[in-house]
Amino acid sequence: MTGDRTPTGELAAFLADCPVDGARRGTATDWLLDTLGCIVFGAGRPESAAAATHARASGGTGGTATVVGHGFATSPALAAFANGTSGHAFELDDVHEEAISHPGAVVVPAVLAVAPTVGASGRTVVDAIVVGYEAMGRAGIAVGPAAHMLSGFHPTGQSGVFGSAAAVGHLLGFDAATMAHALGLAATFASGSTEFSQTGGSTKRFHAGRASEGGLTAAMLAAAGMEGPADGLAGRYGFCRTTTTDPRIHLLTEDLGSRWMVDEVTVKPWAACSDIHPLIDAAVEIRARGVTADDIAEIHAEVPTKAAEQNALDGTTSVMAAQYSGPFNVAAAFLADPADPATYTPERIADPALADLQSRVVSMRAAEWCDATYAWKMAGSLRVVCHDGTEHEVRVAGQKGSMHQPLTADELEQKFRLLVDDRLDADALLAAVRGLLDAPDARTLLDALA
Repeated sequence: MTGDRTPTGELAAFLADCPVDGARRGTATDWLLDTLGCIVFGAGRPESAAAATHARASGGTGGTATVVGHGFATSPALAAFANGTSGHAFELDDVHEEAISHPGAVVVPAVLAVAPTVGASGRTVVDAIVVGYEAMGRAGIAVGPAAHMLSGFHPTGQSGVFGSAAAVGHLLGFDAATMAHALGLAATFASGSTEFSQTGGSTKRFHAGRASEGGLTAAMLAAAGMEGPADGLAGRYGFCRTTTTDPRIHLLTEDLGSRWMVDEVTVKPWAACSDIHPLIDAAVEIRARGVTADDIAEIHAEVPTKAAEQNALDGTTSVMAAQYSGPFNVAAAFLADPADPATYTPERIADPALADLQSRVVSMRAAEWCDATYAWKMAGSLRVVCHDGTEHEVRVAGQKGSMHQPLTADELEQKFRLLVDDRLDADALLAAVRGLLDAPDARTLLDALA
């Protein structure tokens, strides 16, 4: 069987000759800007420091790829690992909702790691990002993402490898056959479980970095002549059949060229798991009505099944738990600012007032109406019962920042500047991103990051 007769081969042929247009280039440039803000901010996190230490020890310091925020360059694969970890280090990075994955923190580090070695033009860099989002999103929706995640797999680490492999393949000029090999090889690198949502740990932070590194490595192996399975995504033992109980193979190739994954991205306004953003939106609206924490007797939430099973944890035990916890983030929306990363510092999450209001979220129930659109349109509701007997109920379907309610250009830039702050020259980095499409190469952007 030849690769072009399989679903993986059909997707690979599209990715190898991807007809990226101006509108998608503009969108990808916005997502690049947001991801760079996340990487710059995330580089200061302890998990990112550990990733950078590993990159320095394993890849050395004489390479071509910058490790953002840590003052050295190393091999492309190890830089992708370190920068991907930084991008995903604080729950700020973008999301493809239906795929339940974070494409920016996987695809962008891989592209930036390889671009200088091939002298890619700015437009080629942007096009590679579009290709990477397409491959990662397609793999993510075709695996049956809700069943995939409820089986314990973390989609960013799992489907991410296909995004970074395809993006690097675009930079290297792969034809359809080589791209299919890269995707087939990438399946071997898919990894990451959601046990962090049950018993803690820092593993989630590394999943984007590992996926960025793994897909990049798969592409380099394909370029060196190594062959992957002809149908690594959709074959009998392919990724989309073995890691789920609900494979949706047709979505690998359905509407290629008319439905674009890069058009379906959420940019996070809140530094928390996107599955609970509708609850934050609802709490923000109720707070705007004048309801304070002191007024509240109890809170009832309705959420998708996934959120009821994986996001109902106590958010006061760690930073990771705080960012993943529905009850904690509802409390934070009344008492703090979920848009401010400082809300999730260890000192802040230890505030007894947050723990007290979190305890008044007495139910977080799975609801059919939320499951009906999950994860294409995230949904959730709050019913707040006040001590005086009044009630406030808000339903949200399609949260702020999603394709259903996108952030404005000003809001995107505001988030970027908040994250970069004085860590790097925000003006120079912003100008480099905005001028990338007309740049002969990515040197100005890479210099601004270094």
